[in-house]
Amino acid sequence: MDKKQQELPFDGEFFFAREKKFEELIFFVHFFEGSKRQLLRHIKLVNSWGFDAFAFQLQGDHKDLRSLKLPISAKGGFGLKHVYADQIETLLNLIPGKKIIFSFSNPSASAIEAMARRNCTDTVALVCDSGPSGHFLPSAYNLYTHEYKISPLPLRLALTPVLSLSWSPFLHKDLHKDLETFPAGFPILSIRGWKDLLIPPEHIDAVFEPHTQLDWSKLSLPEAGHLTGLRDFKSEYAPALERFLKRVAYPCS
Repeated sequence: MDKKQQELPFDGEFFFAREKKFEELIFFVHFFEGSKRQLLRHIKLVNSWGFDAFAFQLQGDHKDLRSLKLPISAKGGFGLKHVYADQIETLLNLIPGKKIIFSFSNPSASAIEAMARRNCTDTVALVCDSGPSGHFLPSAYNLYTHEYKISPLPLRLALTPVLSLSWSPFLHKDLHKDLETFPAGFPILSIRGWKDLLIPPEHIDAVFEPHTQLDWSKLSLPEAGHLTGLRDFKSEYAPALERFLKRVAYPCS
């Protein structure tokens, strides 16, 4: 890949390794209402192993919902999940070469949708950190409880279905249809913290366990919470991630 930065939508940005050792690009998808800058710890890590990386800014969050802007995808799907999938699909189409998707929390579902739309063309593996959830309603309730800390129970109960339906009326049931399109033996690493208050491990298992054709494995971190694995438990997180990436990637010739 030419190291001259090309202008890409959604504030897309390449982060090149000092010495590129692998053909695949690590394509990062940040968590809900996060930013690509919050993934710099991960980006620097994969760069240090010789992987080029790419990150971008998902467009659409609660601000859009408050402004009454309806989240409708280019393919007519209602919900932020499908709007995010549009953005991911667009960028995957624009960036040449083989890619490994590295996604976080519930936007991992958007990454899976985009990959399925493209029949996993030029995407060779997937890493999911802290998601996605196979039980979306409890995840939305947990978000309002533990992340936004909305204390009145009636308000949390009222907001949960609003957030859930604005994310996707399918409530992640469509993930199974998408994963069924993945090639047999497609490698996936699912990273989860046992102390995750937003998306517990069993909710992640509900996504992947039915799909026995996938070559999926778990990195379980008993003391980690939601998205805290690399920050707080690097000695466990980094070696397992490195082994997986180097297993699925091809060294540069």
